Amino acid sequence: MEPYVCEGVLGAWRAFLTAHARLIEAVDHRLAEAGCVCLGTCDVLLALRDAPDHRRRMHELADHVVLSRSGLTRLVDRLEAEGLLRRERCPNDRRGAYAALTEAGERALLNAWPVYAASVADLFGSALTDHDAARLTMALDRATSNAVGERHA
Repeated sequence: MEPYVCEGVLGAWRAFLTAHARLIEAVDHRLAEAGCVCLGTCDVLLALRDAPDHRRRMHELADHVVLSRSGLTRLVDRLEAEGLLRRERCPNDRRGAYAALTEAGERALLNAWPVYAASVADLFGSALTDHDAARLTMALDRATSNAVGERHA
């Protein structure tokens, strides 16, 4: 099997994939147990809350939450039906639209935030020192840059 990947890198890759899957599952479970919105919804609502005017263009939101455009469209459709966000037409681009956070979306996020933050701290943060977190962030940022560069090549 060519090309060769060193065992250390392959082991790190497998650990990354496993940790990602298990952590997402565990955080989502904790949110559900607490009667909160799911993790995917939290991520969309957080992205909107942190944006200027609490809204983002749909393509920016898709990039921010790492969803495909079609996956984001389905999620936004559901969140709009639930009243957690609303779509707004872009005034200077007839095909463009924004997703904007509603008051109900803000309340849902505020309700979920303590569970979300505690879950990240308990399940992920407790496994890292500050130094580990800084090194992991740098390594993952470099890997992300590699993947984004590949996508745009």
